[in-house]
Amino acid sequence: MDFKKHFMTAWKSTLEFIVPLILMTLVMIVVSVVTIGILAPVTMAGYMQSILLMVRDRREPKIQDLFSEMRLFFPLLLFGIIACIITYIGFMLLFLPGLLVLIALAFCCLYMLPLMIDKRLGIIEAIKESYRMAVNGNIVEHIIVAVLFFGISAIGSSFLLGSLFTQPLATIFLLSVYDEKVRIGD
Repeated sequence: MDFKKHFMTAWKSTLEFIVPLILMTLVMIVVSVVTIGILAPVTMAGYMQSILLMVRDRREPKIQDLFSEMRLFFPLLLFGIIACIITYIGFMLLFLPGLLVLIALAFCCLYMLPLMIDKRLGIIEAIKESYRMAVNGNIVEHIIVAVLFFGISAIGSSFLLGSLFTQPLATIFLLSVYDEKVRIGD
């Protein structure tokens, strides 16, 4: 996997579409905060759909795209509740088991949302396919993708308004990798 190519794609696309990406990210954050996180997963799905279209077709992202995947509201809400319960149980056992559960969930579900929006897979099928994509081939590459995606997102979240730039960058990077994996059939 050519990490430099994917990162350069993400960097150039972020700069090319900086204004719509910042506006879309801002609206997604505001909607997530106002709805106490209830709409966060479904707006993230719309966010990813819009960015995937940008990566593939050079289509400018639009704010209304955030709400384009409302069909996923209940599956993602149920998934979020189950993931929170499992993580909570892990943290009740001790810090390390909770952290391991969180890392395993994040890694196994790395491509879940792109698969649900792109391939129209159900949640169970998307989780299985995401896991398959992550562990088939060179697993170290997917660990690096996950670390870069979550790392870039975390760096931006660590300072005020940083997410407005780093969230699109990280998402474009992830979707560039996803798109390559889907095109070559890996």
